[in-house]
Formats: sequence, structure tokens, C-alpha cells
Amino acid sequence: MSDLIQARVLKGFRDMLPPAEIGRALLSETLTKTFRSFGFVPIDTPALEYSEILLRKSDGETEKQVFRFEDNGGRDVALRFDLTVPFARFVAEHKDELYLPFKRYHISKVWRGEKPQAGRYREFTQCDFDIVGSDSAAVDFEILSLMKTSLAAIGVTGITIRLSHRGVFNRFLARHGVSDRSEEILRTVDKLSKIGRDETLALLTEIAGEGVAREVLTYIEGAGDGPERFDATLALIEGMAGGPAEDTRRLREIHEFMLETGIADSFVLDPSITRGLDYYTGVVYETFLDDLPGIGSVCSGGRYDNLAGLYMKDRIPGVGSSIGLDRLIAGLDELGKSVTRPSFTDAAVFCQNASEMAAYQRVASELRDRGVSCEVYPDEKKMGQQYAWAEKKGITWGITVTPAANKGDAPAFALKNLSNRETREGISFDEAARVILGA
Repeated sequence: MSDLIQARVLKGFRDMLPPAEIGRALLSETLTKTFRSFGFVPIDTPALEYSEILLRKSDGETEKQVFRFEDNGGRDVALRFDLTVPFARFVAEHKDELYLPFKRYHISKVWRGEKPQAGRYREFTQCDFDIVGSDSAAVDFEILSLMKTSLAAIGVTGITIRLSHRGVFNRFLARHGVSDRSEEILRTVDKLSKIGRDETLALLTEIAGEGVAREVLTYIEGAGDGPERFDATLALIEGMAGGPAEDTRRLREIHEFMLETGIADSFVLDPSITRGLDYYTGVVYETFLDDLPGIGSVCSGGRYDNLAGLYMKDRIPGVGSSIGLDRLIAGLDELGKSVTRPSFTDAAVFCQNASEMAAYQRVASELRDRGVSCEVYPDEKKMGQQYAWAEKKGITWGITVTPAANKGDAPAFALKNLSNRETREGISFDEAARVILGA
């Protein structure tokens, strides 16, 4: 009997080979640069939290998806299912060390025990960005603007960001006397794009009666089309909610900022966007790829003024969004727009004689000092094998070295384009760097 263990991963989890992980890293680096350009700073929180921290304000569906267990110390713990709830705990625990408003970004893994499907895994990466400490329309708009800017930075331009306001919807529900059933109604409305109008109507009728159900559908379907939709829909839901209030004034102010900055065309006022999680209290939004709407939202969030109140007496308003990196990558793959490459290496120094390794390392070091990503093949093998290795790694430039006759002199080298086999000899380090980097 063999003592070998079968190599395998859990369902809903996966290994990432270099081409895919490089694409993910490049996206993360671009997003990080964009977040920083808006003044956001990084934080980190533990993967494990006390279960009561994560689940205090969650619904039954969330609890079913959480990886929860008792650790060796008898503590009831769970893996974080998002980055927002741990951030609320973080703010409460470190409030005296933070400055307000505080802008953070956090790119890390989360875990949910949901059914795996296309673009959905049980372990996945989220990119969160939040602002806490301000209830201004300016920070609501800044998060929305950052959503568009971040996605554009990674080459995702065909998007529609759909937004609404939970406060307006809550007023509408109160007018119809169904505030006590708001969570059920919110969760049902949140399923509209998945289950369709008829099934949504049936479910709403069970919850609130047919009359209210039809009113809810009229509300969430909005009004108008094209550039007029925002104003027409806002007028509709404002009237159905009982007239102007702070929530509708907030939506008008945000829309004014969008028009002023020239990004309004990417945003749609869509009252069906409610976000099922009950910690949202204000503006909420979801982002869809225009060419692939069926994959679902790739970036979503909202205002959650009362979330940190679970862990502290002080009220600290907050607003934020999250990019589902894995779902976004799956969408880009399906659209043929994925960013991937087999390695980060620009040039490889080939090993023709192991005894001359010092010269090879000298050439690689000189090129790295000039901004070239360069590596040395470590073993003396046939050149055909070294070429094959370089081509598998997607390396464009190969370097062969002639050691210097006198100790201390710079070695001579030849630069070969591995795709067309064109070779340049007698080249300087500076010139080689310019050629390799395309300068």
C-alpha cells in the first residue's frame, strides 16, 4: 500500500498558477495606486474573529455561509466573510489612534461557505475602500468616483453603477405600514435581477399583500429613460416616500457632483438596488459590466452609519465599497480582457560556463540597477534547454556574456531578441536597458 497522500484542494478553493496570480497581482497593484491617489491608506485585520463580532448583526443566510468552529482554546471563532464588519470592529478598537475622516483600503481574502459557481468561490479576494468619520455627501460621492476611477485604471470602462438610497425606501415602506417587514422585503427586492419580476411579485405578496407588493414594484422599477432617468426616478420615489427629505436631497447633491465632474453617464438611479445586508442605512450601489451583466455586481457597497455602534457608544458614520476581485477577473476572462503574463522577467542571462557565474551575475546586477527585471539561469545546460525555459516564461530578451580579460573590467555581452533571434553585440549596459525597456 502506498503511503502517498493524494494531492487535492477543497471544493470551492483553488491553487493559482503564476500567469493567473501575476494578473491578479498587477490588478491589485493598479488598484492600490489608485486608492492612494485619493488619499486612502492600507490596514489589515485578522482572518479569524470571535463569532459574536462577525455575526452580531447578520441574518440567518449569512450565518449559514460562515466557516465557524471552536478553536483549541474553546473559543467560538469564525473566518471573516467580508472586510466591512472586521473594519467596524477595528474602528471601535482603535478609535483613539485614528484621525477622522479616516480613509482605508484593504485587499485580502475572505471566506464564505456558499455553493461554488462561475466567478464564485468559497475563498476569494476582496478590495475594500471606506471613509469613516464624515456624513457628507462629498464622501458618498468620493467613494462612487473612486469606484469608476479604479475600474477604469484596470481597463474596465464599459460599466454601469446603479445606486439608490435605503432611507427613501424605508420611508416608502413606513407609509404603507410594513416597516416591521422591511428586512424580508429588502432581501426579496435584492433578488429581482436573479428571479425576475413575476416571482418577486409573488414573494412580496406573501410578505405584505398584493396591493403593497405592486406598489413596491412600481417604486423599484423607477421612471424615465436615458439622461432623464435620474431626475424622473428621483421625483417618482420621492413622491411615493412622502415628499422631499434629507435622503432625496442627498441623492440630488451627489448627482450634481457627478454632472460637475463629467461622470454622470456611468451612473443610474435604480431603486431596486437595496443591498440585502441590514447594516446599510443610506446610499447603496452595485456595479455591472455592460457586456456581461449576468455575472452580477463586481463592485458594491453603501453607507453604514450604525455599524460601528455594535462595538462602541460613539456614532461614527461610514461609507465604503468593495471590489470582488475574483468575480471581476472571471468577467474579464469571459470578455477576453484578462490581464495575464507568465512572468515579470524582462531579460535572462544564459549560463554557458558555470565557472563564469560571477560575470553573469555582474551583467544582471548592472541591468537591474537600470530598471530591467533580469534573472540568471543558474545551471550550465544546453542552450536549447535554456531558450525553451526562457520562452515558457515569456522572456523576450536573452543575454550571452563574454567575461572580461582583466579582473574588474566590465564583461562584454550580446543581446538577443528571442522572438525573432535578432542579436546586438558590443552594446553598453545603458543602451541594452533602453532597448529592453523600449525607451
